[in-house]
Amino acid sequence: MELCEIINKAIAVDTPRSLDNAFDLVRELETLNCVEVQGKGGRDRGTLIYDPDNFDKAHELNRKIRASANKMVRDGVDPENMLGLYYRTHLFDAPHFFDSFCIYIEKDRAPEKRFYLPRRKQLLPCVEALQDLEDGKIELLGISEPPGVGKTTLAEFFLAWTCGRNPFLPNLIGSHNNSFLGGMYGEMLRIFDPVGEYRWADVFPGLGVVGTNAKDMMIGIGYTKKDDMRFKTLEFSSIGSGNAGKVRAMNLLYCDDLVDGIETAMSRDRLDKLWQMYYTDLRQRKVGTRCRELIIATRWSLHDVLGRLEQEYEGDPTARFIRFPALDENDESNFDYPYGLGYTTEALHKQRDIMDEPSWRALFMNEPIEREGTLFDPSELRRYFALPDKDPDAIIAICDTKEQGSDYCVCPVFYQYGNDFYLDGIICDNGKVEIVQERVAQILVDRKVKVCRIESNRGGTMFAQIVEKRVREMGGMTSIQTKWTQTNKDTRIQINSALVKERILFKDESLYSQNKEYRDAMAQLTSYSMMGKNKHDDVPDVLALFVDWQMSDKVNIATLIKRPF
Repeated sequence: MELCEIINKAIAVDTPRSLDNAFDLVRELETLNCVEVQGKGGRDRGTLIYDPDNFDKAHELNRKIRASANKMVRDGVDPENMLGLYYRTHLFDAPHFFDSFCIYIEKDRAPEKRFYLPRRKQLLPCVEALQDLEDGKIELLGISEPPGVGKTTLAEFFLAWTCGRNPFLPNLIGSHNNSFLGGMYGEMLRIFDPVGEYRWADVFPGLGVVGTNAKDMMIGIGYTKKDDMRFKTLEFSSIGSGNAGKVRAMNLLYCDDLVDGIETAMSRDRLDKLWQMYYTDLRQRKVGTRCRELIIATRWSLHDVLGRLEQEYEGDPTARFIRFPALDENDESNFDYPYGLGYTTEALHKQRDIMDEPSWRALFMNEPIEREGTLFDPSELRRYFALPDKDPDAIIAICDTKEQGSDYCVCPVFYQYGNDFYLDGIICDNGKVEIVQERVAQILVDRKVKVCRIESNRGGTMFAQIVEKRVREMGGMTSIQTKWTQTNKDTRIQINSALVKERILFKDESLYSQNKEYRDAMAQLTSYSMMGKNKHDDVPDVLALFVDWQMSDKVNIATLIKRPF
């Protein structure tokens, strides 16, 4: 009978003793047919080359044992021994799998003091991406998350893990100042401490700190003092401090928040200088072909380091860029952790209310805003608290249908009073076309819109026909017009920007703080920049189309008046 079959049968018996036996056999399976390569002495202590099929099967079966042991703990079946087995399965995986490493090294910490498990659900996509980085599936990883959700601590855990796996390959960590790096230096020593609260030494037995340099912030990892090197396992250095000949990166270059604040983020010259320093002071310290790169940053600008790398590596499968906004598509917190950690939805809403829009979107939503060249500054927009106390001259709408992927269908509804147009309702939706069509028809009927123009590019005519049919079925009286647009989008937006600011009135910010759709539309408008690539420009475009329509056609509205005689 094959070993795998024996293990599966032991797991199926599902008793504490059978699971213990299965785990012993899994450990045997991992090393079955492996090859031991003898070391040459010194730091080269040799290595094991696993049979890939046996290795994969052993760890797959190990996860099944862990699930069974965890269930027994919850059910109260020999809980003490089964909890021990649960952690032994994580220890077995920990040298190879980052998720198990993070869980195991905190096993002795009180649940409320643990970093990883309370945050695991939200951080797991980052953990999986870091696993791919270590495994060589990608060479560059960029991560953007709100402040205070644990991204830097997770990176410290990753450093501890990759140092244990590759203790004799230097890692370079760079940031905007030494104070930040000094804190990280101290935290890494805490993780490595064999008598501290972390169980790192269990995962990498025999390894430990063999040399430190507090002044230059360097930590050497090895088996004996003889393993200490000139270029140590961990080297911390702030950007611009002159790193030539002082540090090198052979395993990992990790950069954390290279932008020191909003002053740098708002200056294109400073961002250009920062990019040059990153390339000459940090990236050129990479040595060899193995060195990978991790960048964690607030997305301040399209021209910050992470933004430029994202553009440079667009479409490259060896690079991955992931963003985790503070609020999800339902305006709920993505980071509401147990034990009062992270951010509640209410706390994030309050934070949003007191921050200016560009800073909120950069810091918490990971959407870089180009303040330089911003065409629709919030302070330049006309605002209103309530519609005039009389009937409008007309109620008009325009609809720019979505064309592809993440494009938005935008349909603002305007109440016309003389030459002023009050934007009082809006559809701003990048969902399924069928749902958006129904929503557009509904707002036209609910708002008693008299005329709606629908841009007919790329399927717009069919969209208009469906919307018109639904409006009639709902009893609405909106006249649907179609128009083919030929002008360049950016040119159209920029030419009509003055008229948008002159003729359109927007709700006061206090009136739409709880209206996600109106708020998202305003964010698109106020973040539009002439200086760079705009992620979403559908809202400024539809407003430009609207004022162009009004100024060129001069829509005439018939009104009732008293007979003069």
